[in-house]
Amino acid sequence: MVDLTLVGGPTALLRYAGKRWLTDPTFSPPGEYDGLVKTTGPALRFEALAPVDAVLLSHDHHADNLDPAGRELLADAGRVLTTRLGAERLGAGTTGLDRWAEIQIDEVKVTAVPALHGPPGSETVTGPVTGFVLEAPGEGRLYVSGDNASVDVVAQIAERFGPIEVAVLFVGAVQIAQRFAGAYLTLSSERAAIAAELLGARSVIPVHFEGWTHFTQGLDQVRAAFAGYGLSDRLLVAERGQTVSA
Repeated sequence: MVDLTLVGGPTALLRYAGKRWLTDPTFSPPGEYDGLVKTTGPALRFEALAPVDAVLLSHDHHADNLDPAGRELLADAGRVLTTRLGAERLGAGTTGLDRWAEIQIDEVKVTAVPALHGPPGSETVTGPVTGFVLEAPGEGRLYVSGDNASVDVVAQIAERFGPIEVAVLFVGAVQIAQRFAGAYLTLSSERAAIAAELLGARSVIPVHFEGWTHFTQGLDQVRAAFAGYGLSDRLLVAERGQTVSA
């Protein structure tokens, strides 16, 4: 069983295996951050989500995944898991994980899984990004994609871990015209539906589709894509501030 409370953008509180996991903290008010424009603030304050046992941070170097307020709150989380380079930048209290590396947090095994933040060859420009797979006795596997745009990457994860019970997919079809000729930097709605099929996911919860101007697809497009692939019954949507259970 996974409970997800959507804070906004990529930020959600996950309750899994008796612990509280926070994805990519973004708690700043609307404004421009490092060239990215945020249009809505968080639906919930961090204090309403505490205590947080661990932060699952896909990467630290883009404001739509870690804005200034989110960065300040990292010290109040139990621990922070992210990329190795991200941990070097963030410092004490942060654990950097290489691709496929595992770490045990009580009964939960967390594996850092690949993510590609753009088209093939974009890594040197967009920087390292990670996703996560969580496993615990008596619980189904939980996949948190992070800012991944690649179906091929999802196929690798599916091959390694088999069926995923719940997939939290960062969607939004992010496009920035001056980068990679506008190629997607996160999953499009259609790619998210394909990812759901590849993973064999029983439930898919989309995040990272509202609150910033560079998201080009929202819930309407996600719903349409899942319907087109005959997967509407797998799609579980959380409104901002709302909790859903999968």
